[in-house]
Amino acid sequence: MPVSSAMKKISLEGFNNLTKTLSFNIYDICYANTPAHKREYIEYINGAYNAERLTQILTDVCNIIDATILNIARQDYEPLGASVTMLIAEEEVGPSGMPNTASPGPLPETVVGHLDKSHVTVHTYPESHPDNGISTFRADIDVSTCGRVSPLKALNYLIHSFESDIVIMDYRVRGFTRDVRGRKHFIDHKINSIQNFLSRDTRERYQMVDVNVYQENIFHTKMRLKDLALDDYMFGGGEKALKDAEKRKISRQVEHEIMEIFSGRNLPKR
Repeated sequence: MPVSSAMKKISLEGFNNLTKTLSFNIYDICYANTPAHKREYIEYINGAYNAERLTQILTDVCNIIDATILNIARQDYEPLGASVTMLIAEEEVGPSGMPNTASPGPLPETVVGHLDKSHVTVHTYPESHPDNGISTFRADIDVSTCGRVSPLKALNYLIHSFESDIVIMDYRVRGFTRDVRGRKHFIDHKINSIQNFLSRDTRERYQMVDVNVYQENIFHTKMRLKDLALDDYMFGGGEKALKDAEKRKISRQVEHEIMEIFSGRNLPKR
């Protein structure tokens, strides 16, 4: 069962100094064998994952957590790929350019932040196999916050924004914060798995594997889609334009690519 996000507030001595970092890689696989299909793939990536759309995704996340955006840097690359970085404040920014008070203020957590040692970055890495038609799109997202909010709050929105075949996530809480009695707190929220913070539809659609080190507040989850529909991976005419033997061959190629990325090693061809 998901862990409730509600928790008893702790009286702290000064600012909450815990650093919470979420890093995840998402992968989208497709099959584009001909030059025309590869051009179609490039057009799709440049439209769906360009710097402008990534900026909008990150802005939406900032709105979800009530973070204040201080600055945005973004760049598209030729022929493929994009990067977006945002500086954010975890508290409302006053006339001086610094947080108004020592009170928590809005909860941030999204694309990149500075101020209070918070940051978020997004980079994309499209690539294609030169011979077998497989193309892989990867996006790396790092969210690090310092304060009461956890980056896990934005996890479901980001996963649904990219609708990926594979998601590999790492979450870690570092440092400590001290309460008014002088007692150190090395974590300020309950968690035994990243899976607890995922929506039910996500947990039903993905096969998941956990590797957690509870004593160190390190949590790792890998996810891959359970069901493979060939049309979702095709450019051009789709699977209707293929013979049965071609369908089986391409399905094996796509499945092999997914399994290698999910397992993190090269696997023998079937």
